[in-house]
Amino acid sequence: MGAVSTKGIELRPEKIDPVLVERASRRIREFLAGHPGDAPIDVVAEIGDDEALVVPREIAVMLAQVLSLLEQGTGVQIMPLNAMLTTQQAADALNVSRPYLVGLLEAGKIPFTMVGTHRRVAFGDLLDYQREDHQSRRPVVDDLTRMAGDLGED
Repeated sequence: MGAVSTKGIELRPEKIDPVLVERASRRIREFLAGHPGDAPIDVVAEIGDDEALVVPREIAVMLAQVLSLLEQGTGVQIMPLNAMLTTQQAADALNVSRPYLVGLLEAGKIPFTMVGTHRRVAFGDLLDYQREDHQSRRPVVDDLTRMAGDLGED
């Protein structure tokens, strides 16, 4: 088996047979629905191979989600958590400007490393920041929702 890429895998719906995507998506969803639990899943090739490929259930669930997105015409990118992103890539992932991201890095809100004169951000650290940021905003959103409901009760 070849080396695993640290740059990620990009799947575009227009480059994958939509009939195969729909079929695989439907079969995995049906299997998962009919076999609840957390046991690993044995995958047996349709050609009747005697040896089953054993896949962790979490991977099958992730594959079902990827296939569902492709089926809807949405591209998917799978990125290793240790992939190092440029500041522009990290800013794009957070949907913020590069200068704003650099401010977050310099303020110590997101860890980064220097490669020469360039900052690099681990994808996993970016996800951690995003998760924490969403959690810190959640109470504000809940309060706004409650206030909107209170206003609508008149």
